[in-house]
Amino acid sequence: MIRFTLNGQPVSTDAAGDKPLLWVLREDLQLTGTKYGCGVAQCGACTVHINGAPARSCVTPVSAVAGAQVTTIEGLARSREGQALAAAWIAEQAPQCGYCQSGQMMTAAAVLKDARAPLSREQVLAQMAGNVCRCGTYNQIAAAVVRAQKALA
Repeated sequence: MIRFTLNGQPVSTDAAGDKPLLWVLREDLQLTGTKYGCGVAQCGACTVHINGAPARSCVTPVSAVAGAQVTTIEGLARSREGQALAAAWIAEQAPQCGYCQSGQMMTAAAVLKDARAPLSREQVLAQMAGNVCRCGTYNQIAAAVVRAQKALA
């Protein structure tokens, strides 16, 4: 039995320890906001937070989160940061197809958390370079992160 905290609530799973966290979240725990993109940690669609740091859930075995705090897009959505990001995403018209957006927002939340000063567009683009958007809305995403940071100030 693997126990961890998911979006602030204790959970347990009897999944095999090598099962990717992504599939435990989506199939076993019915949290489908985290998306499967590439399966090799290159696109960022599956990004979640583990103990506050962004991580690719497609390559993270569920055994690695035993005793950890895991936050998905569903958990982020309930936070002040998540609400600011969602409002900024809409205002800047960042989502197109929307597939990468949960991973983008999870990474953006980590960027905002680590920011020590107001972020520039270029800084946001550099810090989020590991998240792929096939629709190419990088400029809107960067604008949304800058907008969210201002809203949270």
